[in-house]
Amino acid sequence: MSNYHIKHLEEYYQVYRKSVRNPENFWEEIAEEHFLWRKKWDNVLSWDFTKPEVKWFEGAKLNITENCIDRHLATRGDKTAILFEPNDPKEGAEHITYKQLYHRVNKFANVLKDKGIKKGDRVCIYVPMIPELAISVLACARIGAIHSVVFAGFSSTALSTRINDSDCKMVITSDGSYRGAKTIDLKGIVDDALEDCDCVETVLVAKRINSDITMKEGRDEWLQPLLDKASDRLTATVMDAEDPLFILYTSGSTGMPKGMVHTTAGYMVYTAYTFKNAFQYKENDVYWCTADIGWITGHSYIVYGPLANGATTVMFEGVPSYPDFGRFWDIVEKHKVNQFYTAPTAIRALAKQGVELVEKHDLSSLKVLGSVGEPINEEAWHWYNDNIGKGKSPIIDSWWQTETGGIMITPIPYVTPTKPTYATLPFIGIQPCLMDENASELKGKQVEGRLCIKFPWPSIARTIWGNHQRYKDTYFSAYDNMYFTGDGALRDEVGYYRITGRVDDVIIVSGHNLGTAPIEDAINEHPAVAESAIVGFPHDVKGSALYGYITLKDAGEGRNHDNLRKEINQLISDRIGPIAKLDKIQFTEGLPKTRSGKIMRRILRKIASKDTSNLGDTSTLLNPECVQDIMDNVL
Repeated sequence: MSNYHIKHLEEYYQVYRKSVRNPENFWEEIAEEHFLWRKKWDNVLSWDFTKPEVKWFEGAKLNITENCIDRHLATRGDKTAILFEPNDPKEGAEHITYKQLYHRVNKFANVLKDKGIKKGDRVCIYVPMIPELAISVLACARIGAIHSVVFAGFSSTALSTRINDSDCKMVITSDGSYRGAKTIDLKGIVDDALEDCDCVETVLVAKRINSDITMKEGRDEWLQPLLDKASDRLTATVMDAEDPLFILYTSGSTGMPKGMVHTTAGYMVYTAYTFKNAFQYKENDVYWCTADIGWITGHSYIVYGPLANGATTVMFEGVPSYPDFGRFWDIVEKHKVNQFYTAPTAIRALAKQGVELVEKHDLSSLKVLGSVGEPINEEAWHWYNDNIGKGKSPIIDSWWQTETGGIMITPIPYVTPTKPTYATLPFIGIQPCLMDENASELKGKQVEGRLCIKFPWPSIARTIWGNHQRYKDTYFSAYDNMYFTGDGALRDEVGYYRITGRVDDVIIVSGHNLGTAPIEDAINEHPAVAESAIVGFPHDVKGSALYGYITLKDAGEGRNHDNLRKEINQLISDRIGPIAKLDKIQFTEGLPKTRSGKIMRRILRKIASKDTSNLGDTSTLLNPECVQDIMDNVL
């Protein structure tokens, strides 16, 4: 019997040992006993990190949606699969049962087929958090089309970059979205994006806000009439274990976003298994992850992981502050939520509001609290533990990435003793290690270094779409035969891991990975700007915020600085999205550089954080005098 559900610490250690001593046997047991296969695999795992190439469950045939929907119909047909909570609390929640989900996914998949979408075609999904988002994702998977969801807060430039990179045939969107008291014109953004995309043949538009939009003849169609006509019968397309399931873009520290490719079988097995254990999900629980399906957290832990376990998963359209900051707690009470998974940013924003709004609600249904997106700071951890969990609901501070597909280091609630700010122990089957600057492994306890993973796990991303070399360079070139995460970490006296943050030029703002290079590229397009450097600095709600040091051309010197700041942020918002706007912009005479011309961001980071006690030797710089000038004028 496999250990699909871990119940105590002794069992964790026992299963963990088994999973790293003989990974193939371990994952074979899990896969065999808990999933539906059309054909069994010929080989569990083949891998070579030098190429890098990883294959799990080679030769197996399946369809992930049969595992997420069809196999539950006999026993859980009337159980709520997706519980949709709309932006406006006055609008009633929608309970979609497994049976209803089955019919809706089939109808949607038939619409896709009618529009000429075939196995292997890419479909871009740019839809707010409404049921159609989850249904369109599953409909793609049902017919073997590769979905590429783009978060519906991204700008038209960011959207067109992603559509072109993966050569999407179709875009699914809605007329607009609700965000608290505002509405956003999504269709207008799609129209702008598609001016630069020749590959898109069809745009399907869901109705959400009933706004007046322009429909382009021969390209755009309303979704609902097509669904009304479509059949609700469809045989799922049989996929190979290593067929791509989706592409999801993550910010690169250099320029172009990276389209991470996740394949079918390994991803399914790993997300299902991590979901079951990391949240200790039991049959009648109501689980809620507050993320957006536009991010990996939503893919793995709103859609695929929960549904593969026959869970009830909440999908929330709104924001934590509308109509007031008590909205999360209102939803927890209303739907008797048992597992609650959110980001430290949201926790800090809610903690700022005090506990009045919390105390108005009955949160006694909560059994597990989770945190994701960035390391949680101590203050937020204690507030969350004391006021939301009332000291009774363990916090799982989970570390993982778009690239890893599923949770990698986390406490298992009621199993692993938690420790504030620590992600604690590796999940079953995960072999982390810490490396020093000389690329030697740091053994033993109380060490700090760069976090790598020694051995493949089933849901590792297999490549970057269209650029395998970049995949190799980014993740497998820093250390021999290891996956490099790009994060620093420490291991304490008991072997617990704490993630210390990015070691490359990616800054996590409100849980979103933002590469500095694309933001700098956008700023440098401004005619008055000569050069720019972006660093992160501590921010009490966002965790980190962006600080821009900008050198102006002669032509920009005489301009009003406040107007320039507005123009620069507008440029960033247009190119990347509002999330990447700078909190502070300091205009400088020059930027500190090494003799080879590399900007010393380490110094800039320290100045932005107002930590100038140890800047190191600046005399070796090309222009040491500018450091003092920057310090004197820091914002």
